[in-house]
Amino acid sequence: MAGRLAGKVAVITGTASGQGAVAAQLFASEGAVVEGCDVGDGDAWAVVDLTDEAAVRAWLDQVGERHGRIDVLYLNAGATRFSPVAETSLEDWRFVLAHELDVVFLPAKHAWPWLQRSSSAAVVLVGSTAGVSGSMTNARLAHTVTKGGVVAATKQLAAEGAPHGIRVNCVSPGMIRTPATEADLLADDHPMRGIARHIPLGRIGSPEDVVRAALFLASDEAAYITGANLMVDGGWSAVLPGA
Repeated sequence: MAGRLAGKVAVITGTASGQGAVAAQLFASEGAVVEGCDVGDGDAWAVVDLTDEAAVRAWLDQVGERHGRIDVLYLNAGATRFSPVAETSLEDWRFVLAHELDVVFLPAKHAWPWLQRSSSAAVVLVGSTAGVSGSMTNARLAHTVTKGGVVAATKQLAAEGAPHGIRVNCVSPGMIRTPATEADLLADDHPMRGIARHIPLGRIGSPEDVVRAALFLASDEAAYITGANLMVDGGWSAVLPGA
């Protein structure tokens, strides 16, 4: 049986670990030819600093020339820093904007000509519950701004992509259990460590939960969906907290 991405060229950023590694494995198992990158893994994936425009352009042109097109662009990579507004330095602010917005803009820009060569192109961005609401327990102004920007960018890219047959959608995870969240937001001394009891479905999400949603949006099963922001958060953003 052919996979859901059979024959498609899928470019995924941030594939060395976490959700990106899971995505690379799942997309490949569904028949995609996966081209990945990260900043620190030169064995299986290309080493690319996604904040460096020349490096991004060179990598994507190599991928495009090798395959003649790009069918799926999954902009998974990102890095952030959390801090209250009064304690956020300008350097921290600029770091978050670069590593959560530039890493979306630059690959989208330089993959665009190759996406236009596909007969069924799909782009998947990664937002967050942080992009649609504030938080009383996690001080994250810069992260909130960037993820709100990703959600907004989804809609604009969908508008610009539609005439070219390029669909653009977003997955917005809630609390997901990864090595990074285990080290900060879910650590024993963080006020969010007990957040599962406030999530309607009663558990912390897994990387697979997010990647399966992205797989659907990247596949032809979502052929009539563009400009959407799919919340993958166990219902966390849909309800008010209990008493």
